[in-house]
Amino acid sequence: MYADSGRDNFFKVFERKMEEKRNRLKESGHELAVSWALCAVCLFGHLSHFFGAKASWIQTFHSTGFHLSLSLFTLLGPGRQLILEGVKSLFRGAPNMNTLVGLGALSSFTVSSLAAFMPTLGWKAFFEEPIMLIAFVLLGRNLEQRAKIKATSDMTGLLSFLPSKARLLVDGTKGMGSTVEVPCNSLSVGDQIIILPGDCVPADGIVRAGRSTIDESSLTGEPLPVTKLAGSQVAAGSINLNGTLTVEVRRPGGETAMGDIVRLVEEAQSREAPVQRLADKVSGHFTYGVMALSAATFMFWNLFGAHIVPAALKQGSLVSLALQLSCSVLVVACPCALGLATPTAVLVGTSLGATRGMLWRGGDILERFSMVNTVVFDKTGTLTIGRPVVTKVVIPGCAESTDTKGNSRYTWSEVEILQLAAGVESNTVHPVGKAIVEAARAVKCHNAEVVDGTFLEEPGSGTVAIVGNKKVSVGTLEWIQRHGVNESTFQEVEELKNQSVVFVGVDNTLAGLIYFEDQIREDARYVVESLAQQGINMYMLSGDKRSTAEYVASAVGIPKEKVISGVKPDEKKKFISKLQKDQNIVAMVGDGINDTAALASSDIGIAMGGGVGAASEVSSIVLMGNRLSQLLDALELSKLTMKTVKQNLWWAFAYNIVGIPIAAGMLLPVTGTILTPSIAGALMGLSSIGVMANSLLLRLKFSSKQKQIHGSHASTKTHLDSDLLMDQKEKLDNRYSDAR
Repeated sequence: MYADSGRDNFFKVFERKMEEKRNRLKESGHELAVSWALCAVCLFGHLSHFFGAKASWIQTFHSTGFHLSLSLFTLLGPGRQLILEGVKSLFRGAPNMNTLVGLGALSSFTVSSLAAFMPTLGWKAFFEEPIMLIAFVLLGRNLEQRAKIKATSDMTGLLSFLPSKARLLVDGTKGMGSTVEVPCNSLSVGDQIIILPGDCVPADGIVRAGRSTIDESSLTGEPLPVTKLAGSQVAAGSINLNGTLTVEVRRPGGETAMGDIVRLVEEAQSREAPVQRLADKVSGHFTYGVMALSAATFMFWNLFGAHIVPAALKQGSLVSLALQLSCSVLVVACPCALGLATPTAVLVGTSLGATRGMLWRGGDILERFSMVNTVVFDKTGTLTIGRPVVTKVVIPGCAESTDTKGNSRYTWSEVEILQLAAGVESNTVHPVGKAIVEAARAVKCHNAEVVDGTFLEEPGSGTVAIVGNKKVSVGTLEWIQRHGVNESTFQEVEELKNQSVVFVGVDNTLAGLIYFEDQIREDARYVVESLAQQGINMYMLSGDKRSTAEYVASAVGIPKEKVISGVKPDEKKKFISKLQKDQNIVAMVGDGINDTAALASSDIGIAMGGGVGAASEVSSIVLMGNRLSQLLDALELSKLTMKTVKQNLWWAFAYNIVGIPIAAGMLLPVTGTILTPSIAGALMGLSSIGVMANSLLLRLKFSSKQKQIHGSHASTKTHLDSDLLMDQKEKLDNRYSDAR
């Protein structure tokens, strides 16, 4: 499928598949519009008769012949495909809901046609039954199809990360020579390309010249850039921040790491989900049972009817009575309630989720999520906020400096260190620099102006500039020493588990150390503890180093033995597959492109709303509010929805258990009662109303449950949140307040 002859072949095939899916959805929309137009005309005819309209043209809308034409057009038009699929399933020996719908529509039409063409039978025609049945079923199918298409591998957001053109190096080597812009698809292995600051890397390759920092967060999910030197590997889709690189192409076009992720996602989505489809499984046996009961009813009354109720024969022939009762069995068993049991509850459940900031990609997701027993968390951007935050500023004991005259000594304050560092870092795009600038703004530091022409940045090392009359360097220890800081002033750096550090040098003095970390989400521990109370196993995956990953896991309550660190995107997918092989139903929670393969391969993929589009596109659930606590709301909603579905199914089957024997003539020998097809249709309508009413009650049930849950956990959540805030934010604020 992915031939070497065309490097962009994969993406062309991918786009063609998506176009085919969109065309099928468009056709489904046309069928739905026609069926509901026919349904509206049918209802108009009944309403005009109800209000006693006398005009002849209005009376036409209520005539039996007109409704017969509408019903026939419905069966041959929008309902044709549905009925054919049901019949084919029946012939294959695997009847499903389509079989039941087709059987119900055809039996209703047959009975009504007999009533219209044979008035002596005394039956009432109800041609509106197949029209309304097809319209409602097509509506449910269209909504389901639309949700599934959104959940398929529509990776437009992911593919947009790849640039369309690249700067090809010609007439030179190692960055010396001219460049020409060429389409990325025309690149070949061995080509050398120039990547300027701010460029998106167009192909996987190896750095041959230059030095820069690369933002690989779109691929790895980790917030800090990575320094790239000669010999380092770079991946398509990553962003070059602040240096010029000469890269030798190793994997161009659809063969890139980005292409690998797309293929992994499509592969995961193409496999059949291990989800229970209760209605379809039962309906297969139910269809055979209804057909057998209908045939048995006809045979019984045709053979023994005269001996049991001879008086009934006065109303018509024995064959007519047997046919009427057998058709009543088919009509009363028409699966309106059974067909509506799942979609109505799912419709209410998904709309409830939308109002609470939870996007569900399909009705089957509600069922699968309610059965989840294992949750796998990504670290960065999921359990943490996904960007560095300054936690504290430390002044070394030797951080004393002389004034301009050299005869007085001065110790820098934490606020001053932050102010000077922010002045320098305001000229960089590095995430750590941005974190320092934001921290300075938070404590309302005055802007420190950098002398024009003095700013210098070395990717992977640090920055330096003249601020006022001081030379300020910010970066690694080796960097500030290169810019005049005496080695004798260095003191041992405090080891903090989840924190990194940058050094700040002022002239020849180590003036301060700025610690920063990727801050843990305020509700992370609350969510982990709540899931643990429900008996759900939890794991954490991270591309970060083990010490950092274990620190975050311990802070939120995940055991260290369930932490897997240093994993790549394909390794995350393999870990999910391993859990599934051990009979676990796995939910994966992530936010980045590096999580897309794992999200797609898991039974339930859950994307944080703050993640990139690709993660959202492949996920079963998107938490639009970007709050991890929404995971608990989604789990509760899925369980309540499935409970409602089961209640609806029990009601539908109870109705059939009672209705079918009566339709078969059980009461005829005792009371002389015959359940005509029209009455059977009315009872079928009442059963559908009962199912829909129970589904609508889901709204009240969920609201009540949420109040109960949030009420019982409010104090615990507040306590946990305040602890986290005090550890990661308030301590820094207190230091700044004391300094001021």
